[in-house]
Amino acid sequence: MNTSEVQSSASDVQQWVLGAPAMSTVDRSVPDGVSAPDLAQYCLMLGDDALVLSHRLSEWGVRAPELEEAAALGAIALDLLGEARILLHRAGEVEGVGRGEDSLAYFRTAAEFRNVRLVEIDCGPGQDGGFSATVARLLLYTAWRVAVFERLMRSRDAVLATFAARSLAGLTRHRDHAAQWVIRLGDANAASARRMTGGFQRVWPMTGELFTPHPVEARLADAGCGVDPAVVRGEVSEVLDEVFSVARLERPDPTEFGGFVRPGGRDGEHTGGMEFLLADMQYLARSAAQL
Repeated sequence: MNTSEVQSSASDVQQWVLGAPAMSTVDRSVPDGVSAPDLAQYCLMLGDDALVLSHRLSEWGVRAPELEEAAALGAIALDLLGEARILLHRAGEVEGVGRGEDSLAYFRTAAEFRNVRLVEIDCGPGQDGGFSATVARLLLYTAWRVAVFERLMRSRDAVLATFAARSLAGLTRHRDHAAQWVIRLGDANAASARRMTGGFQRVWPMTGELFTPHPVEARLADAGCGVDPAVVRGEVSEVLDEVFSVARLERPDPTEFGGFVRPGGRDGEHTGGMEFLLADMQYLARSAAQL
C-alpha cells in the first residue's frame, strides 16, 4: 500500500467514526441567511445534552437492577455518545476555529457547556438518586428529544436534517424502553409505585427548561434551521399522560412543566453537580494532554 493509499485509508477510518460515509454527500455549508455562530451554538447545545446524559448513564456500569438492563443502559449511553460526536464535530466545523469534538468535550469549563440541566443532575447510582429517577429522566428527555427531532428533520441545515432523520429511530427505542420501565415499576406494587413517584419528583423541577426557548433556538427556528422547544410541550405532555395512565401513577404538578425562568444550562448556568461530573469525565484527557 503506497503513501496516498495509507492516507486515504486513515481518512476513511476517521470519517467512519464520525458517521461521515452516510453523510458524505450532504451539503455542509451554512444555509443562506443563517448566522454561523448561532448554528454552531445550537449544535453545541444539542451535542452537550447527549454528551452529558451519556456520561450519567455510563455511571451505572453493572449496578443496574438486572445485568440485561446494565447492558441496555450502556447501549443507550453509547448511542448518545455517537450523537454527541457528530453534533460537536458540526459545531466545531461551523465555528471555523479548529476545535474538534474532543476539544469541545474535554477542554471546556462548566460555564462553557450549554446542556439543559436535566441531563446533569445526579440520578444515581449514588446516594443522590436511584434507578427510578434514572428512568424518569430518560423518559422525559427522550420524549422531548423525539418531538424536537421530528421537526428538526425539516431543518434548512442539511447536516442537522439528515442527522435528525437518522437518529429518530434510536431515540424512539430509548423512549419506549424508559416508558416500559416506568409502567413496570409504577404498576408493580405500592412500594414500587412510591419509588417511581419519588423518581419523578427528583427530576420534574428540571422539565420547564426543556420547553423554554433560548434566543439562539428562537432565531434559528425563525430561520428554518432549528426548533422552538415551546412548540413540542403539548406533544410531550400527551406522551407522559399516556405513560402515567398505564402505570397508574399520579402525574406531578403540571405547572412546573413550563415554569422555568432563564438563565439556565443553555446560558452556562449549571447545578453544583456539573463540576464533579466534568472532573470525572475530563480527567484522563486533561492528564494525557499534560504528558
